[in-house]
Amino acid sequence: MSHSICLASAQAPGDKRGRLLRKIRCYLDGWRLATIAISLTVILPLTVIFLFFGHPEQEIWRHLVNHLLVDLLINTAVLVGGVLTGTFFLGVSLAWLTGVCDFPGRRIFTWALLLPMAMPAYVLAFVMLGLFDYSGPVQSFLRDLSPTYSIWMPNIRSAGGIITVMSLALYPYVYLLARSAFKTQGKTAMEAARSLGYTQRAAFFKVALPMARPWITGGMMLVLMETLADFGAVSIFNYDTFTTAIYKAWYGFFSLPAAAQLSTLLVVIVFSVIVIEQKMRAKMRFGQSGRLSMESGRICLTGGLRWAATCFAFAVVLVAFLIPLGRLLIWSVQIFPEEFNDRYMGYLGRSLFFALLATAVIGCCALLLSYTQRRHADKTTHLLVKISTLGYALPGTVLAVGIFIVIGLADNLLIHLVRGISGFETGPLIQSTIITVIAAYMVRFMAVGFNSISSAMHRLTPNIDEAAVSMGVTGVALLRRVHIPILKSGILTALMLVFVDVMKEMPITLMTRPFGWDTLAVKIFELTSEGEWERAALPAVALVLAGLFPVIIISRGIETGVKKEKITKRKLRWKLF
Repeated sequence: MSHSICLASAQAPGDKRGRLLRKIRCYLDGWRLATIAISLTVILPLTVIFLFFGHPEQEIWRHLVNHLLVDLLINTAVLVGGVLTGTFFLGVSLAWLTGVCDFPGRRIFTWALLLPMAMPAYVLAFVMLGLFDYSGPVQSFLRDLSPTYSIWMPNIRSAGGIITVMSLALYPYVYLLARSAFKTQGKTAMEAARSLGYTQRAAFFKVALPMARPWITGGMMLVLMETLADFGAVSIFNYDTFTTAIYKAWYGFFSLPAAAQLSTLLVVIVFSVIVIEQKMRAKMRFGQSGRLSMESGRICLTGGLRWAATCFAFAVVLVAFLIPLGRLLIWSVQIFPEEFNDRYMGYLGRSLFFALLATAVIGCCALLLSYTQRRHADKTTHLLVKISTLGYALPGTVLAVGIFIVIGLADNLLIHLVRGISGFETGPLIQSTIITVIAAYMVRFMAVGFNSISSAMHRLTPNIDEAAVSMGVTGVALLRRVHIPILKSGILTALMLVFVDVMKEMPITLMTRPFGWDTLAVKIFELTSEGEWERAALPAVALVLAGLFPVIIISRGIETGVKKEKITKRKLRWKLF
C-alpha cells in the first residue's frame, strides 16, 4: 500500500534528480531504516569476526593445531552425534506414545514431559555430577552395598555422561514438534497402512515416521544448534568443544583475535548445517488428507505394554526434572541460612535488571520488525528481517566475541573524537558496559520476540489496516491505536519468552558484563567451576522457577487446544535460520 504511494509520488512532474531523491526517500522510510539498523547489529559482528580470520595469531594457532584442534573437532562431533541420537529416541518415542497411543497417565505426561524445558542444561549438568560423581550419594550408597560396584558403574565424567545430560535437557524440542506432527497426520493414513497388511510397528516406520520427517528434522536441527552453542554444561563436565575453546582463548590466552578466529570456524559449521537443512527441506513435499486428529482413533495399548509406556514416560520425567529439582531444593534448604545474604539480592536484582531491560528493547525492536514486514512486503525487507533474526542460530560465545570487538572499535572512535574536540583523555566509554550486554542479548534473542509477535500479526486481516487508513490513522498511530491492542496476547508471550531466555543466558553475560555485575547464571558458573554444587543450588532454583512460566503456558496450550502450541512451535523452529 505505502509502496504504491511512493511510486506514484516518484512519478510526479519534476526533474530526474528530484524524482530519484523522492523515490529513495519513499523507499528508505523510517521503518526500513530502523530495520536496516537492527540488521547491522547482526552483520557487523559477523563481518568483524571473519576479518580477523585473515590475520591469525601464529603462536596460539600453532599450539591449538598441535595440541587441541583435532580433539576439539572429535569432541564436538561425538557430542553432536550422541545428543542427536538421544534426543531422537526420547523425543520421537514419547511423542508417538502421547500423541497417538492411549495408556495410563497419558494426559498428565502430555504436559509433564515438557517440564525439563525449564531446567537449563548447565543446571542439570552440575546436579547430575553432584548425584552420580564418585563422592556423590549414589556411588557412596552403591559402595556400601557392594565393593565391586566400580566394575559396572559408568563414569559420569565422560562423553557418555555429558551426552546423557544434554539429551535429557534438549529432548522436549523434538518431542513438542514430533507430537504435533503425529497428532495432525490424520487417522486415514494409519488405516490405509493397516489395510495394506502392515502391522502397527510397520505402519509407524513405513508411514507415520516418514510423514513426520519435516517436524522431526526441525526439532533435531534445533537440538543441533543448542548443542553446538552450549557452553555451561560442557564447561562443568570439563569437556572441551569449540565454545569452551573460544572462552579459553579470550580469558586464558588473553587473545581476542584467536577467539574471533575460532568463532569463525564455528560460524562456518553452523551456517553449513543451516544451508544443508534448508536445501533438504526445499526438496520435501508432504501432504495430508482426511481427519486431522488422532483423538478418536488412538491406539489402546494393552497388557504389559500400557504399563511399560507409563513407566518409561515417568522415568524420563523423574530423571530429567523431578530428581534434579528435588536435589536442588534439598541443597537450597541446607545452605540457605548460611549462604543467603545481601549478595544474593544483588545477583537477583542484576538478573532482573538485565532481563527486563533486554525484554523491553527486544520487544520494541521485534514489534518494529513485524510491522515493517507487514507494511513493506518486498524481498528486500524480508531479507533484512531474516538477517535481523539470524542471531538465534549463533552460539552465545560467538556473539559475545563479535559484539565485544565491534563495541571496542566504536569505543576507540569515540575516545579519539572526544580527545580531538575537548583535548581530554577518557577511559572506555561504552566498552564493558550495559550497552555491550544488551546489544548481545538483542542479537541473540531477537527471533524469540519477533516470531511470537509476527505470528499474531499474520492473523490480522488487511481490512483492519485499510479501515484505519480510511479514517486517517497511519504510521505510528496505526501501530499504537490498532495493532498493539489486538496483538496484546502475542506481545505478552514474546516478552515472557525473552525474559526467561535472558535470565538463563550464561556465556553472553559471563563474557560481556561490566566488572562486578554478576548475575544468577554467572554465579552458578563460578560456583560450579569450583565444584561447589550445594552453593550453586540456590541461584539455580530461582532460574528453574523462572523457566516454569513458559512451560506452563505451552502445557495449557496443549491441553486446551488453543493456538499457543503453534506459536511456540514456530518460535522453536526459527533457530533454523
